Amino acid sequence: MLTDFNNLPDTSRVWVYQSNRKFTPEELEYIQAKTRYFLTQWTAHGTELEAGFEIKYDRFIVLGLNQQNASASGCSIDASVHFIQELQEKMDVDLLDKMNVTYYNGAFIAHKTLLDFRKMAKNKSVSANTVVFNNLVNTKQQYKENWEVAAKDSWHSRFLA
Repeated sequence: MLTDFNNLPDTSRVWVYQSNRKFTPEELEYIQAKTRYFLTQWTAHGTELEAGFEIKYDRFIVLGLNQQNASASGCSIDASVHFIQELQEKMDVDLLDKMNVTYYNGAFIAHKTLLDFRKMAKNKSVSANTVVFNNLVNTKQQYKENWEVAAKDSWHSRFLA
């Protein structure tokens, strides 16, 4: 059951998928249509799941699931990953590689491999105050409060000298 992402409770489970590049306007329309359809069909053991989504900065797909009514099962999570894989293939983007870092570079959002980010930290091109996107958040509350954070306040801090 599709619902507005903003109406999901803060305890809702979230999954953040980052793209290695910005989506085009045509891709955004495609993603929105496909995601709406997927979420209207998404179930766990035959029970409808109350879910919503948002696309942030033309680069991140955020799925949210209200687990108060029904929780995602292994099969339903697999279905969502399969859906994201289909988007990847259709648009020739990378949405599942967790070995990449997205961060603010001034007013712009940059995307680098973890190896490159590590080198940049060593060279002081990024600092403890560089705002990164912590895609490991698990709930909507964490997403709202801890998704865009200083590198020193996320798992990225291990790469800072």
